[in-house]
Parts: sequence; structure tokens; C-alpha cells
Amino acid sequence: QVQLVESGGGLVQAGGSLRLSCAASGRTFSRYTMGWFRQAPGKEREFVTTISWIGGSTYYADSVKGRFTISRDNAKNTVYLQMNNLKPEDTAVYYCAASFGVSASPVKSDYNYWGQGTQVTVSS
Repeated sequence: QVQLVESGGGLVQAGGSLRLSCAASGRTFSRYTMGWFRQAPGKEREFVTTISWIGGSTYYADSVKGRFTISRDNAKNTVYLQMNNLKPEDTAVYYCAASFGVSASPVKSDYNYWGQGTQVTVSS
């Protein structure tokens, strides 16, 4: 079992930055591919970015490429999402997710564990 707890959300003006953190329980964090998804009101949960457990390969949605950066610190059982040049359309609840046994994946159903989410609001 893996428990995920996100933090770092908040209200920021357009063009600003936030860094989200996701702390994971468990001793095998390094074996999990980690991802970030987001869900805006009235919309489906969508893929944002992922980082694989082996090699640290990353993959980004086109909408955030060049602005968001995912990273992980296996010693701290934590994955981060640095978000720069935020836009109002980035407003959503951001969820951390963990996947065991697959490489970097944008597919929701590949993820076994989910956090409770953290709200990010970007004002124009």
C-alpha cells in the first residue's frame, strides 16, 4: 500500500509560480512511476506529467510543456511539480498518483494509488 499526500497548492496570479509536493509512504517509493493529474470543475481528470521509476524519464502534456517540471527525491519519498508561468486555465485540483510496474504513462488507469488532491487557482 502507498499513501500519497499532496501539498503546496494555493492562489497565484497569472505568470506566477507554485511548487507542489507529494509525500509518499512506504519503503518502495523508488519502484513507483509517479504522475500528476489535474481536474478542473466540470471536466475530466487529465494527465499533466509523469516520471518513471527507472531512469527518471519524464513525459509532459503539451499544455504544460516548457512551463512545468516534475522531479523526484527517492531519499525523501517525495515527488515535486514545479509550475512556472501559470495561466488561468491551469486552475484545477492537482492529484499525485503512483503506478507500480509500468514506465512513464499518461493513462489514468495505469495508476494504482492516488492522493486527495490540492487546489491550484490562478487568477487573471
